[in-house]
Amino acid sequence: MQAAWTRTGPLKKLMTLIAASAALAAATPAAAAPVAAAPKANGRGLILIPLTLSKLQDLYFGTIIPSNLSGVVTVPADGTAPFATGGTTLLSSDPGYRASFAGAGTTGQLVLINVTNPVLLANGLGDNVTVLALTMDGPAIRTIDATRAFNFNVGGILLVNANQPEGIYQADFDVTAQYL
Repeated sequence: MQAAWTRTGPLKKLMTLIAASAALAAATPAAAAPVAAAPKANGRGLILIPLTLSKLQDLYFGTIIPSNLSGVVTVPADGTAPFATGGTTLLSSDPGYRASFAGAGTTGQLVLINVTNPVLLANGLGDNVTVLALTMDGPAIRTIDATRAFNFNVGGILLVNANQPEGIYQADFDVTAQYL
């Protein structure tokens, strides 16, 4: 008589399956142990206070007297005296002044200031004068100081046509500040 395990049938199939599983388990490589990074990784973020920006004073080109020649009026951003060239004259009692702005944010952060030229000032009656440029009193990138403040000024250069009609000429211009 043969042993029960040597017979054919369900028991033999079960024994074969167990033997095959044991062989497969022995042939599978061992799982690698986890390895930690050295030094440990760090997650962090810098939270900044929102920027603020306020206009302290508008840009004013002054009272201008035109002539039969075109001319240019310059209001320097650095605070030096405004002046006129060519066929224009600035009234000495009302020579104009630069625009001033103040902002606040997180100490030590860089801020990019952008001033958009309005191109034209209009008097509302169809007459225009050309703004040749708006200028700043320093670089467009500023560092917020220890008091959390930054300040800047804007000047401009205005082209006045020959025999320019009288009137109050004006336009808005955009000034923005953003963190870098």
